[in-house]
Amino acid sequence: MVHQYKLNGYNIVLDTCSGSVHTVDEVAYDIISLYKEKSEKQIVDCILEKYAHLPDVNEQEILECIEDVKALEKDGKLFSNDIYENLAIDYKNNSKVIKAMCLHVAHTCNLNCSYCFAAQGKYQGERALMSFETGKQAFDFLIANSGSRKNLEVDFFGGEPLMDWDVVKRLVKYAREIEKEHNKNFRFTLTTNGILIDDDVIDFANKEMSNVVLSLDGRKEINDHFRRDYNGKGSYDTIVPKFKRLVEKRGGKDYYMRGTFTHNNVDFTNDIFHMADLGFTELSMEPVVCPPDDPYALTEQDLPLLLEQYEILAKEMIRRKKKGNGFTFYHYMLDLQNGPCIYKRITGCGSGTEYMAVTPHGDLYPCHQFVGDQKYLLGNIWDGVTNTAVQDEFRSCNAYARSECKDCWAKLYCSGGCAANAYHATGNINGIYEYGCELFKKRIECAVMMQVALSEE
Repeated sequence: MVHQYKLNGYNIVLDTCSGSVHTVDEVAYDIISLYKEKSEKQIVDCILEKYAHLPDVNEQEILECIEDVKALEKDGKLFSNDIYENLAIDYKNNSKVIKAMCLHVAHTCNLNCSYCFAAQGKYQGERALMSFETGKQAFDFLIANSGSRKNLEVDFFGGEPLMDWDVVKRLVKYAREIEKEHNKNFRFTLTTNGILIDDDVIDFANKEMSNVVLSLDGRKEINDHFRRDYNGKGSYDTIVPKFKRLVEKRGGKDYYMRGTFTHNNVDFTNDIFHMADLGFTELSMEPVVCPPDDPYALTEQDLPLLLEQYEILAKEMIRRKKKGNGFTFYHYMLDLQNGPCIYKRITGCGSGTEYMAVTPHGDLYPCHQFVGDQKYLLGNIWDGVTNTAVQDEFRSCNAYARSECKDCWAKLYCSGGCAANAYHATGNINGIYEYGCELFKKRIECAVMMQVALSEE
């Protein structure tokens, strides 16, 4: 499948199954668009008619271009065959190990963000903190179900995990004590709103956490509109100095700032640029997850504005990169040379099969966005997965599981999309969150264009 688009002055042709990217002139762009639909003579006639005003466009040049397209097709770099559909189901059915865990050490939070998908960290339940004994069992469960896989990932999550910080430290210590015995290597991530960051948190996180995710929505007025404490005080002035100190001591790497944009800040690029201007260089900004009737929910009228924002962001990132003060945007991190591997491309994040969330009470869910929904309770860390029907449902999730995805050029980039977003939008994990699809496709177009632009240097 071939996807063609024009962006920032480039004519881009993406061969989706091979991953080949071509930048071409106008004539070649049009020839490629006609190549599968018309004969050589028809292509020549169409191009000559369209470019009659250009004396350099002649029949011989057009035929030579057609031969170039044929050569690319023969080499598997244009119109390449999709050979992956049959692998999608086989890959997931053959995967019987768990490799990652989202450990909800705290179902409580010291902020009262009204847009929080987790109901201020309670996940529709009661406030709770994970005990060391439960966390210890979670690690034992992960090791026991990881098979021969050596590298395992654990994200300390909430609510706000720093509200159970002593347990987090004890669990890391426990994991480090047992990992070599079981031939494992743990990679830890900490996700925090920053309120409780102090020197102890900074020193420990910078020693033990492979990545730290810091929550900031950008400009002070935007951040403080939602991210407030229970007294109504905004968090910006408290957390920004702490984030700066943590990142500085971390050497400016292995972290990222994660923000949320809503209907209130459709101009979210200004929040990204604000964070970059503060000195943060690893950035992410996600669309809000909320019911469509919420006043801050993204609307259909917002969509064209958001698509434009992603283009603005890409162009500004190119400009800053060339000036030497660039920054990274999570959704534009695209390796056109090496990855991800085809397994990841067609199977997705592995929620419910290779990746699970663990509540403070030890219950297992497919991922953090399903926690509290009893329909998706998989089991617990003592008895393992007992709701195999739900797990089988997640095994069927892949880039080819939905009829709408099969003919989509972006399927090997989104891997079929987020099951949680699909569920919340349609009531079915195999549904289609169309709004999110449009945003994702624009992000990929921008990411590819950036690669093209920066490769010219």
